[in-house]
Amino acid sequence: MDKISKNFRRSEFACKCGCGFDTVDVELLRILQKVRDHFKTTVKINSGCRCIEHNRREGGLPGSRHLIGKAADIYVKNHDPKKVMSYLTSIVSEKHCGLGLYETFVHIDVRGTRARWDGR
Repeated sequence: MDKISKNFRRSEFACKCGCGFDTVDVELLRILQKVRDHFKTTVKINSGCRCIEHNRREGGLPGSRHLIGKAADIYVKNHDPKKVMSYLTSIVSEKHCGLGLYETFVHIDVRGTRARWDGR
C-alpha cells in the first residue's frame, strides 16, 4: 500500500531519478496534509526525497533536507505560492521550519531551526 496519509502516497515523495529513495518525515507529512486540508485541492510534490546524485544535478546544497526526506517543494493547484507561503508561516513554529518562496512553488523543510528566504 502506497498511501501514507489521507491524500498523499509515498511514491509522490520518491526521488525523481528513479533510484527508489522515498522516505518522508512524519512531521513534514503532517504539515503537508494540513495544507491539503486547508486549500481543499491538489498539493503536488515537485521534489521530495533526493539521492545524493539527483540532488547534485538539481543544484541542491550538500546538506539539503531533501537528502533525508525532511523537505518538499510543493505547488498547490490554483493558488499563488505567496498565499501558500503565508498559510505555512501561520501554521509552523517560528523555530521549527525552513520556508522558501519561489515563482512557481514553495519549499518547506523540517529542520528544528527557523529559516526563511525568497528565491524569486
